[in-house]
Amino acid sequence: MSGESTNKDKVISKRIDRFFTGLESAYLFVKRFFKEVWFPPYEFKEVIRQCYQIGYNSLPLISLTGFIVGVVFTNQSRPSLAEFGATSWLPALISIAVIRAMGPLVTALIAAGKVGSSIGAEIGSMKVTEQIDAMEVSATNPFKFLVVSRVLASTFMIPILVLYTDFVALLGAFVNVHANEMTSLSTFFVQVFDALSFLDITSSLVKSVVFGFTIGIVGCYKGYNSTKGTEGVGKAANSAVVMAMFLIFIEELLSLQVTNFFRQQ
Repeated sequence: MSGESTNKDKVISKRIDRFFTGLESAYLFVKRFFKEVWFPPYEFKEVIRQCYQIGYNSLPLISLTGFIVGVVFTNQSRPSLAEFGATSWLPALISIAVIRAMGPLVTALIAAGKVGSSIGAEIGSMKVTEQIDAMEVSATNPFKFLVVSRVLASTFMIPILVLYTDFVALLGAFVNVHANEMTSLSTFFVQVFDALSFLDITSSLVKSVVFGFTIGIVGCYKGYNSTKGTEGVGKAANSAVVMAMFLIFIEELLSLQVTNFFRQQ
């Protein structure tokens, strides 16, 4: 009898049922966020604190990575252009690659690893030690204080970090170009901005906002639904990074298709 009842509980199979149950849970979590974000109390102090944690504390890693990306990409692109005698096009090529794709993508992947895991582990540890339940007892809305503040902070700060990464990457590219072609700073940046369009900058900022929201909401969701003690905290941090990176690549692909559609109009 027990075996029959267990089989009846399964709609398709255990894995598929778990997948669709997870989708429903994620949908309800995102839906609750958009409900909570518009109504008081507003946790401004916590949002500012999270902006500091996500933005300022990420600057050293972002600075180093962005500079290296600019130098390496310039070095890798030079031989191909040199074959056609077109090394003068390096600034334009680098600016298009960095602004359209590399800047937002590199920043989002670094933030997914650093910020996403931190959010997942922090909220997960509060969940398994019942601190979230204690907040509910003390008449504090834990969802608004923990989830809404962190998602808003990541949504605000990732685009700012992307702009900073773009600048540092272009600076690294200039150092490389100046060392090899003796191009002046003014000439380099004139060519950089001549190659860019309003659509390039707009699409970069829009998808940066989407990346930031994705990192924040995935980290909070994984942490808020963690179980099984300290083991669950580790799994929440790990799965937050993996899922955020997976979604970022999908969003990058979709944004590329949308941007190409508008570019062809």
